Amino acid sequence: MPDQLTKLALIDDHKLFRKGMRSLIDMVSNNNYHIIFEADNGNDLQKKISRTNAPDIALLDINMPGMDGFETVKWLTAHYPKIKVLVVSMVENEECIIRMLKLGVKGYLSKDVEPAELRDALEAVSNKGFYYTDFITGKLIHSLQNAHNGSLNTSLAIAELTDREKDFLHLVCSELTYIEIAKAMFLSAKTIDGYRNILFDKFGVKTRTGLALFAVRNGLVPL
Repeated sequence: MPDQLTKLALIDDHKLFRKGMRSLIDMVSNNNYHIIFEADNGNDLQKKISRTNAPDIALLDINMPGMDGFETVKWLTAHYPKIKVLVVSMVENEECIIRMLKLGVKGYLSKDVEPAELRDALEAVSNKGFYYTDFITGKLIHSLQNAHNGSLNTSLAIAELTDREKDFLHLVCSELTYIEIAKAMFLSAKTIDGYRNILFDKFGVKTRTGLALFAVRNGLVPL
């Protein structure tokens, strides 16, 4: 086997899909790729892989019995960090994609991938080390924007706190009851309930404990 061949492994519990993927790889390979083994899941992979029988790229599904794609990527990262993982899955929800990207996978394809895209993905992962489609990039940007917007909304809510709301927050973090807080602030119990409900809504919490934890975590009330 020539040294320039890129060694591949297929990890998927559907034998029919692996057969189809093997045919697809042969179609786009141009004699550049060689599948050294197939595995049903992460457990099966562990039995077949070794230092002398390790792929350059692992094409991996997510939903597999026994040891799924997430756990398999973690294991590969710990034991074979040089192997590049290219996910090939029907799972396309944002949470799974972002989770896989955070685990360090080098690309993410749908199982209905076209031959040309598979060829581009294999070439990119082999030569550049990664392959991210516009679809995946969009998911990543959307996730980052949501995280940024959540942080921005929290900052705005904190900046808009009135002095009386800040006083109320300090007392919420004490052992005083709501009735005792009302007396301490020279307000009615109904007004205190109003402060509580407004802050619950501003900070997205549902309990006094949640409100107190938010205040401490964001430096509004020192420990």
